Amino acid sequence: MSCKRSYSMQILIAVFIFCSLSIGFAANSIDILYEIDPFIHVYKNGTIHRLEGTERVPASFDPTTCVRSKDIQISPKFNISARIYLPKNTAHKLPLLVYFHNGAFFTESTFSPIYHKHLNSHVAKANVIAISVEYRLAPEYPLPIAYEDSWLALNWVVSHFKGNRHEVWLNNYADFDRVYLGGDSVGANIVHNMAMRIGLESPEYPIKLSGIFLNCPYFTGKNPIGNENGNTYGRSAVANIWLHAYPNSTGLDDPLVNPGMDSKLSKLGCKRVLIFVAGKDFLRDRGLFYKEALSKSGWSGNANVVDNKGEDHVFNLVHPTTPKAIHMLKTLASFLNHTKF
Repeated sequence: MSCKRSYSMQILIAVFIFCSLSIGFAANSIDILYEIDPFIHVYKNGTIHRLEGTERVPASFDPTTCVRSKDIQISPKFNISARIYLPKNTAHKLPLLVYFHNGAFFTESTFSPIYHKHLNSHVAKANVIAISVEYRLAPEYPLPIAYEDSWLALNWVVSHFKGNRHEVWLNNYADFDRVYLGGDSVGANIVHNMAMRIGLESPEYPIKLSGIFLNCPYFTGKNPIGNENGNTYGRSAVANIWLHAYPNSTGLDDPLVNPGMDSKLSKLGCKRVLIFVAGKDFLRDRGLFYKEALSKSGWSGNANVVDNKGEDHVFNLVHPTTPKAIHMLKTLASFLNHTKF
């Protein structure tokens, strides 16, 4: 066989293999077990296709904000890690923010570009030290694993309160009398549940939590409220996230996702709560309901809501330089420094 003929045959074989694979993928691609747009498609053959949130950026020095960051391993056994951020001004001990990212429990990362930029901005504006937690994702690791990872990470952070543990930045710069938790969407859901666990362990828990902030918190419930009435698509989309992320939950009225159903809500482990909602967000009324539920529970703290009219879900991450996003950042900086907000 000539070289020319051999080369042509190789081309034909390659085309045949490509077409076969393409046909096979097409057949599998329509065999979807479930899809949660715009986050993830899960196929019956076990293939998982994440639609966003898969890009990663390294820790670095950010020249725009002068914030330094580095990655730390919290639990090699469970592959739990975090990224820690330090501002330029470290002349005194700084408030500590523990942050939990969004992604519907299925995607995104503390190491993704959007969260790296987000935390740089938070740390620079508020002059705080922050640690952004990387928890394991569904469906490979269904809930409650994300909660357990977050609790393990939080306790690892808190173990530095005497200044004699492994992470030098926490030992040297974090003020454990000023510890805050924050997050957006499902990250805000995690924040609430971490604060509940702290409250239920008090006074045995080694630190007092100064406050929490929730940006467009992901909560839901079996019965519709407010703008959920008549919005079948929105209710279905929000419900599918929970039911697929936590297939063994008790349902949409599980206290983990519907705090209004939690008989122990008054035990929330802090006295200051800041809630951001957005006017066009389907979850807006759940954020408002959260404040109402806290008040009715007998919780003795102070909750405030900032309503960003005309904006959509976690708009400040996508459009961080808009006037309302900048105002949110200023409000948060005041909150974290315990000034008027």
